[in-house]
Amino acid sequence: MNLQLFAHPFSSYSQKVLIALYENDTPFQYRMLSPEHPDNLAEFARRWPIARFPLLVDGDRQVEETSLIIEHLQRHHPGPVALLPADPGAALPVRRLDRLFDLYVSTPMQKIVLDHLRPESERDGHGVEQARQRLDTAYAWLDAELGERRWACGASFTLADCAAAPALFYADWVQPIDASLERLRGYRARLLAHPSVARAVDEARPYRELFPPGAPDRD
Repeated sequence: MNLQLFAHPFSSYSQKVLIALYENDTPFQYRMLSPEHPDNLAEFARRWPIARFPLLVDGDRQVEETSLIIEHLQRHHPGPVALLPADPGAALPVRRLDRLFDLYVSTPMQKIVLDHLRPESERDGHGVEQARQRLDTAYAWLDAELGERRWACGASFTLADCAAAPALFYADWVQPIDASLERLRGYRARLLAHPSVARAVDEARPYRELFPPGAPDRD
């Protein structure tokens, strides 16, 4: 099998790529990054000293960063679901929301999560409060931006939805989406019910005790 994915099921960015793979039933070898698989950890460290996962290996090619991995999959291993429109003009809104979910939902969410891993004396209360405010701002903007669309960019499930699913899944755990933002809350619920997303979430379920702030008893 040519495709290998170095990843962990509880990682939000790993889930982003897993959703894309599952959406098209793309066959791949799952190289789990955990202490129980030291050979995978050693190979990952050898290939990618930056040590940010997931990492895709496709024969003699190596692809880092989630959006590029998904674009690589579409170009070289296409399936029935086009996660990025072939037309450059139509692809731009998808790329736009993909980046917005990564930068303005995932990034502040991770700031809050990672702060829990710091010693109590080194925690960044001001930075965490800023991250919470940024999430609330992003939520309100997304609620208006999504409007009545079923998926992030319209009727079709795309790269933007692959980014949105884990971002909103975990962000709502650390900074709940206000009840008044019904469109965004409905969109998150649709994502979690979508088969490829539900599969990724279920595979990560055994690891919920690892969530530093403590995983809520829901979802």
